[in-house]
Amino acid sequence: MKTLIKTALLVTILLGAGQAFAGQISLGIRIGRPPAPRVLKVRPASPGPDYLWIDGYWYPEGGKYKWHDGYWSRPPYAGAHWVAPHHDGEQFFNGYWEGDRGRIEHDHKTDRGHDRDYRPPNRS
Repeated sequence: MKTLIKTALLVTILLGAGQAFAGQISLGIRIGRPPAPRVLKVRPASPGPDYLWIDGYWYPEGGKYKWHDGYWSRPPYAGAHWVAPHHDGEQFFNGYWEGDRGRIEHDHKTDRGHDRDYRPPNRS
């Protein structure tokens, strides 16, 4: 009988500990809302007919917000549209390209030139 009670107690403790570790853990830095967008005085001319204008926006980097100037960019594939970054009052969401071929994230690390998000079509 003592063995049964000890076993039941051990199982209860292990299941309780398992539930504690199975909980959701999320890490993040809350830095609040970004500042108001900067006002663009003059939009530069489009480099070509297949380019879309992406408005400037603030994005979090290193515990603060950094401004990303507006730019012309070619979508990663035909039919893709830009979903602008936004803050919902609690969390910041990065901008991305969306369309029938799926979502493509914008990478600030490769942010050079106006073909930064463009992916040439596969030629099979």
